[in-house]
Amino acid sequence: MFYEKISSCLHIHHHEDHEHHEHHHHHEPGMPFDFAYTVNEDGNDYSHNAISDGDITRGQYRVALPDGRTQIVKYTADWKNGFNAEVSYEGEASYPDQPNGIRTGGQAYAPPSQGGGYQY
Repeated sequence: MFYEKISSCLHIHHHEDHEHHEHHHHHEPGMPFDFAYTVNEDGNDYSHNAISDGDITRGQYRVALPDGRTQIVKYTADWKNGFNAEVSYEGEASYPDQPNGIRTGGQAYAPPSQGGGYQY
């Protein structure tokens, strides 16, 4: 019971400090903008567009990946929630066949798996 009272007091105190901290935050909005560009030259295929009202920025960029897919990142960013992105892919990944007996460095290339990170 004693422990519960202490943790309750600490929690209330922390909550009050948190509210107090947010109350004194002053946010100045940024400059609104709207832009878009595309690069499609020598196998480099990239585009990006973004729009902001000065507080929230929304955008999307697309990148042609070496495996033949297109990576699409749609995002929002603001001063309170930070950068949040949704990543998706279009197309089917393909990897060139390597002739027998030819190696490209210390280890044979293997396409990345979804998740799991690096494997050693």
